Amino acid sequence: MTQAELRLCSLLLQEHFGEIVEKVGNSLLRTGPRPLRLLVGDTGLLPDQVKKALCVLIQHSLVRYEVQPRGSVEYEARSERILRILRYPRYIYTAKTLYGDPGELLVEELLLHGHLPMSCAVARVADRLTETMEGKGKRRHSCDEEEEGESKAKRQKKEGGSSETPPDDGIYWQVNLERFHQHFRAQALVSAVASRMDQTSSEVVRTMLRMSEVTTASGASHTQPLSSNEIFRSLPAGYNIGKQVLDQYLALLADDPLEFVGKSGDSGGGTYTVSILCEELGVLNQKHSQPLELSFTSAPTDLHKALVSLATATLESIVEESFGSRCARIFRLLLRKKHLEQKQVEDFAMIPAKEAKDMLYRMLSENLVSLQEIPKTPDHAPSRTFYLYTVNVMAAARMLLHRCYKSVANLMERRQHEMRENKRLLEKSQRVEAILASMQATGAEAAQLHEVEEMITGPERQQLENLKRNVNKIDASENQVDETIFVLESFIESTMKRP
Repeated sequence: MTQAELRLCSLLLQEHFGEIVEKVGNSLLRTGPRPLRLLVGDTGLLPDQVKKALCVLIQHSLVRYEVQPRGSVEYEARSERILRILRYPRYIYTAKTLYGDPGELLVEELLLHGHLPMSCAVARVADRLTETMEGKGKRRHSCDEEEEGESKAKRQKKEGGSSETPPDDGIYWQVNLERFHQHFRAQALVSAVASRMDQTSSEVVRTMLRMSEVTTASGASHTQPLSSNEIFRSLPAGYNIGKQVLDQYLALLADDPLEFVGKSGDSGGGTYTVSILCEELGVLNQKHSQPLELSFTSAPTDLHKALVSLATATLESIVEESFGSRCARIFRLLLRKKHLEQKQVEDFAMIPAKEAKDMLYRMLSENLVSLQEIPKTPDHAPSRTFYLYTVNVMAAARMLLHRCYKSVANLMERRQHEMRENKRLLEKSQRVEAILASMQATGAEAAQLHEVEEMITGPERQQLENLKRNVNKIDASENQVDETIFVLESFIESTMKRP
């Protein structure tokens, strides 16, 4: 585990669970699997504190434990799962987009508590929805309120220690993060098709992904084959394109060098598959009982290329932003030609020798390109050696991934610094808001409310606005960096698992 990953994991644990949990988690991350006795000695905490911290970490699937042959228990931190905390806002937003407020609240409750019985999770979501409705003034009829009060009282009685147990006692649910990742990959694929071709092409791919969402088997690298007729019938109602036009788009997608869409047969107007790169998912437990209509397939194309294309496009974008368009031109040239001497780079890129040499050395110093020596003679004499520049995509992706971890950690520390610097003002603002809420509940007059509001001066309000704007920028930057992290991580995992 790199220092950048360790630092980011520590910051995430501290921000979400506090210092004690962070100490225990950091100890496990640094030293690997350890028993409770060594954890207590390493952290300097009381045994009871370490036990409670481990309970929290296990509850959120951030630590796993294993009973050893001699009976002792060893605890091991799951660094990859801790890093997923950074993506929690994106999971919640996606659930809201797909399933509305109930889906958002359900995912939020499960992420907040780690895992919950379904009855408990549903009750919490129902209570929060009810509170939201009452806050908007949408009061229920009195009979509904009485029934709700009775049900809440029964629930509180059960939680208070009643011997009656819920029917799903011992059955716990948690968020399937990999299913969200599959959705993110699909969205990235649709966006890539839109930028490479046009919006209609991306809508065709989106339709194919939506049709295959449940029927695609676990571990598949591509969707189930879909006939052109099926795709045409499943297009959105407002999308007015004819069957002939659809066939032309499918042919263009299948002929594209990136092979995001592959043709697997000619029946039903042609059958097609989409790469979804889910070798590592294992998230769809359902198996469709009947084959899809008219889906006779030949051996499908290995579409690992789709994720490779997304990763290389990300690398090219980073090079262009960091070093300019000319460096990006050289970088793309090396990706295409694989190995080139400096003179060849100058000629192919049509860049003066001095500039090309400077750009190559700058990218070489940043480990974005590498230099390979091929000696003509055993003595490795420089005059009799070829020096070829190349791009190791995997090495460059790993290096940029670690830089992304470092960037997110810097952003988190900056946000914490901003909050510490304005701690007193934030506490004052919270007190004023609490007083205003209390006065509004008791029906205070507008003049009284205005007098309380003026407890915060004009300069203080401006300072609060600046703080809010800065924190929002930091949060947006974290989300943007995490999108890059997701693409690079997916590429590296997919490449590592290929034979």
